[in-house]
Amino acid sequence: MTTLAAPLTKQYPDNSLEKKAYDIAEKFKDYMPLMNDRNRLGFNLYRYLKGEGDTPEVIIRTARFTLNGITKDELAAKLNDEIAKLKEELKG
Repeated sequence: MTTLAAPLTKQYPDNSLEKKAYDIAEKFKDYMPLMNDRNRLGFNLYRYLKGEGDTPEVIIRTARFTLNGITKDELAAKLNDEIAKLKEELKG
C-alpha cells in the first residue's frame, strides 16, 4: 500500500477577498503552529468578511485552535486590527 501526495491547494488571485483572508490567518503562524488551524481561521475570516460568518471573538472561542504564546483575547484583538486595516484598504 502506498501513500499518495497531498492534494494541491487552490491558489486565489492576489487581489481576491479569499487570498486576503487567508493571508491574515498566515500572519499568525507563530501563534498557530498547525496549518490546518490557519486554514480553518482563513475560511472563517473569509466568511466573516463576506457577511456570513461570526466575529473573530466567536471564531477564536469556538474553533478550538491550538495556540502558542498568545491568549484567545489577544489573538481576537489582533485579528480585529488586521480586519480593520483590510477594510480600509478595500475602501481606498
